[in-house]
Amino acid sequence: MEFGKLTYTEIKDAARSNWIIIVPTGCTEQQGLHLPVDFDTWLAENIWISASSLAAEKFNVDSLVLPPMPFGPTPEHIGYGAGYINISQELHECVYREVLQSLTDQGFKRIIIWQGCGQHQLAPMTESFIKNVPDVNVFIPESPFQRIWNDLVGHDVPDGHAASFATSLSLFLRPDNVRNDQIQNIEFTMPDWSDPSLDISKHSKSGTIGDLSVASTELGKKLWESLVIECSQIIFDYDQRSK
Repeated sequence: MEFGKLTYTEIKDAARSNWIIIVPTGCTEQQGLHLPVDFDTWLAENIWISASSLAAEKFNVDSLVLPPMPFGPTPEHIGYGAGYINISQELHECVYREVLQSLTDQGFKRIIIWQGCGQHQLAPMTESFIKNVPDVNVFIPESPFQRIWNDLVGHDVPDGHAASFATSLSLFLRPDNVRNDQIQNIEFTMPDWSDPSLDISKHSKSGTIGDLSVASTELGKKLWESLVIECSQIIFDYDQRSK
């Protein structure tokens, strides 16, 4: 299911067979005092590899997952002074326009873009791109993260960034990367995520936005299983619409 682990002839065959190709976007930014800065990139890639595998097994739908680029616009984290690679929105869009061009040149006609960071915005670029490329369908699904969180934990437990959602997944899937002694609730205020001038450092000294008290390995397992099922369903539903 991983584009990067195939030969070019295997990729050519997948395009000829009208496989779906999934483009996860990543970013490098602070994740509080207790998680590494690659969390978003790691999660985006691994969710979709697992979801792609499940979609093939459960629905007989074939898809490939492109390696995520680990950089994107992340100006809201610059205030912490370290741990970020920030690229401009203009460059971000240019890079992914070239990715789409490369994929369509190879014959892929059904593409899912997964915006692995909440601040990534690629819809306008995508809409512009497909106007000039006949018979190509590009879909940017809504994230199921908040819905899954509400179902498993409840909307009354705040979770905005590097809190119990990310921490639980990390405790379950890669516990060696978690600084357990740094998992602690620190005062925060919930920001307006749509604010183009957002500076998270003004809302949290630690970088964490949300409640860390419910983080656990057990919750991470439940979150992961729900995420993989939801994302495999996204692949299946898209396959049915785009045939």
